[in-house]
Amino acid sequence: MSATPIHVIDFEGSRQSGVVEYGVATLAGRSITATYSRICAPVGTISDLDRAQHGINEELAGTAEAFDREWTLFSGLRKEGPFCAHNVAVEAGLIATVWPYPKKCPNFAEPEAEAADWGPWLDTLRLYRRIYPGMESYGLEFLVKVFDLEEELDRLAQLHCPPHRRRYHCALYDAMASALLLARLFSEPELESASLRWLILQSASSESQRESMGQQELL
Repeated sequence: MSATPIHVIDFEGSRQSGVVEYGVATLAGRSITATYSRICAPVGTISDLDRAQHGINEELAGTAEAFDREWTLFSGLRKEGPFCAHNVAVEAGLIATVWPYPKKCPNFAEPEAEAADWGPWLDTLRLYRRIYPGMESYGLEFLVKVFDLEEELDRLAQLHCPPHRRRYHCALYDAMASALLLARLFSEPELESASLRWLILQSASSESQRESMGQQELL
């Protein structure tokens, strides 16, 4: 189990609207120790499809500050520990449209190495696909239900989420769901001693990317 904090991130929005809500759940070991979230002003039009999915419209978000005001928060978190998401491509793509890269910070996959990059990321979608092959689905809601995390997720939502944002497709709710999925991996006997480097390697998008990062046995 890593002693390094892992910041599990979820964004609601699109390239058209920009980030209209962010949620971050910081995981230390098996516990969520901090959360950050707010609605953000869109930089473009929120589509009807997106509005129906995340429930955020221009009226709700129009008086908020834009996401780009959060540079200090996100660059600071990235220095402390790696980022994680459920399907990293979405979050990695959205944050890079605002800030292409952070200042130089620890790589976390390579000892002593630094990088001016938001990655390498951990990805709970890819981790669960590799560790539990052949499942019916790897969607966030499906995995939370299958691994009996619904009660704990709802308990955390009562503590940390606004009353109208305690459901899937709300940024902090989804971030905490992904954090719980990551935390439960450490309860598996075969994974209890998994290193942060190993988790990052298993989160790689392809075998070639894993090979380029280097190979490492689990234990």
